[in-house]
Formats: sequence, C-alpha cells, structure tokens
Amino acid sequence: MSRIYLSPPHLGGRERELVQEAIDSNWIAPLGPMVDAFEREFALEVGVEHAVALSSGSAALHLALLDLGIGPGDEVVTSTLTFAATAFAIRHVGATPVFVDCSADSWNIDPSLLEQWLEERGRQGRLPRAILPVHLYGQSADIEPILEAARRWDLPVIEDAAEALGSDYRGRAPGTFGTFGIWSFNGNKIITTSGGGMLATNDAERAIHVRKLATQAREAVPHYEHKEIGYNYRLSNVSAALGRAQLESLDARVEARRRNFEFYRSQLSDLPGIEFAVEMAWGRHTRWLTCCTIDPAEFGVDREAVRLSLEALDIESRPVWKPMHEQPVFEGCEVVGGTVASRLFRDGLCLPSGSAMTTADLERVVSAIRECAYGRAPAH
Repeated sequence: MSRIYLSPPHLGGRERELVQEAIDSNWIAPLGPMVDAFEREFALEVGVEHAVALSSGSAALHLALLDLGIGPGDEVVTSTLTFAATAFAIRHVGATPVFVDCSADSWNIDPSLLEQWLEERGRQGRLPRAILPVHLYGQSADIEPILEAARRWDLPVIEDAAEALGSDYRGRAPGTFGTFGIWSFNGNKIITTSGGGMLATNDAERAIHVRKLATQAREAVPHYEHKEIGYNYRLSNVSAALGRAQLESLDARVEARRRNFEFYRSQLSDLPGIEFAVEMAWGRHTRWLTCCTIDPAEFGVDREAVRLSLEALDIESRPVWKPMHEQPVFEGCEVVGGTVASRLFRDGLCLPSGSAMTTADLERVVSAIRECAYGRAPAH
C-alpha cells in the first residue's frame, strides 16, 4: 500500500495549462502577468483591496512587521500555539515575542487573557508594538474582541492566516480585519504555489511600500538606488500560475477536507477518550488538518503510541504544534498562561487530511486508530 501523507499537494485543475502558458510567454522570472492576475484574483477571493504575492508566508510576516517599523526593543504579542514561523518573524526584525495561551474550545489565542495582559501592561506604560493573532488549523480566531482591545490601546494587528484560507469569521475572511493579513501557499496548504505566500491590506500606501521592500527596495529611478534595506521576496510568474489554477478550486478543496473530518468524526467518536477540535459558532472551519486529542487514561494509550502505530503502517500523522513557550529557542520569553496549549500538545494529533484522500485512505486510517484503542497499541 502507498504511503498516506498528512497533507500533500493536490493537483487536479488547470495547473498544467497555466504553467505552460507562463513558460510559453517566457515569463519565468519573478513577477509577470501571472503574478499580477494572482494578486487580483486573491484579493477578490478574500475581499481585500490590495494583495502582494511573495515567496513565502514567512516573508509576508517579516515585511508586515518591517512596514510597521517594529524592531529591536519592541515586543509583539502572539499565540503560543502556532508554527514557529510566526515567532521567528518577530525575531527576524529584532523584536521580542510575548506568548499568550489559547482557548480550550477554539485552540486560538485567548482574547480574555490577551485583554487582561494588555490592561496590566497599559497601566505600567509598557504596551507591545503590535498584536499578531494566528488563525490555527483552518479555524478563525475570535477576532472581534482582539480588534476591540487593539483599538483601545491603539495597536496594529497582523493576522497570521497562513493555515486558514477558505475559512470565515461571521461571513468575512480571516486575514482581512487587521492592518495586514498573511497567507501561506506551502506545499501542505489547501492551495499551493509549491512555496509562496500572500500579504493583504486595505491600505494602498502600505501595499506599495511592501512591494518596494520585497523587490530589493529599489527607488523609482532609472538606475539602481536604495534608501532602505530590501529583500528578494517576490513570487515567480510560474509559481503564480500554479496558485491561480489552485485558487479556482478552493471551495471544492475546503469541502473535501471538511468531508474528511466528518468521516473521522463519525467513525471514531464512539471511542473513549478521543475528542475532535470543534467548529466555533462564529464561522466555517476549513479542517485544513483534522485535529483530535487523545486522553490516554480513557483511550488506553497516549497520542504518541497512536502516531507510532500509524507510522508503522505508512500513515503520516503529526503532534499538534509544540507551544512556542516550550521551545528552547524562546526560553526566557514571557508567557501568559500556557497550560491549555501544553495540554493540547501533549494529547493532540493531526490526522491525514489531504483534499485528494479516497474513502479507502480514510478507512485505512480509521482502522489503524481503532486498533490502538483500549490499550492495544504499545504505550509510549
């Protein structure tokens, strides 16, 4: 049997046609008509005025922080339960991350903890420079109270929506509420450009500045002149062709991943000790990854025993993100709470969720998990 991957690329639309068009036009360098079209189409899809196609979601985070003038001596508050790239970008500009625990229901940054921390810091006159919430695993964070706190303390918001394309928050795309939103098109995302990202904003001047920084900060003169440090962060025309083709089938890909989740839920919820991440009332969860927690006292074995059993059957699964406050590289950074994220990491497992999974693939995963129940897999 072939290996079942966690979230592999899924080609099934006009990728070949549009990539061939880019090649035939000889636009194979960074920038070009495919990039321009991808930016327009993406902006229309999520409902934002300006989109800037970049080499990665990490690049988008970096440029958002740079445009806001954030640097050494500044603090940026973010969720502790996230992929490391979120916090790395803060370090890239020389700033210091402050990590806030997540809510037990949404798995996203806890607005109440954030508000309490900002209130305390406000009284001390030690506010951060920005708030960087993450929309995790395809579920939007509860963005309204975050925005309210940001307005109260006059702080910009950068939304890390890298994992949340296709989700919504009260009918609107996460990533479109703050000063900036960023998305990733890495190979494991719902749509991919093989590697790439997007930054979006409703501020025309900021979009212009980000484009400038991403193109080596070249001034608008005939010769190469630079007044700022620039970066080579623009997306290639060929990669943008992939993105355009994949964007056309975004809704179908989201529905496929939601069907995966429903299959897992219907086939495994009867087992003791297994619980699936819930969809919050405020909007659609894309189920980019189907995530569950496993209570070893009830299930019989722990999450790692299940993961290893799946791996032995050539099925890829993965623990939930290890919280940033537990990462050695961020030792000493301030953390607000942290127990919820630590528990989710201890018990949480991400199941294969690709949008091209077959019923046979899903049945194979379910069968393997059921074989672990009641202590039948070796305990880790």
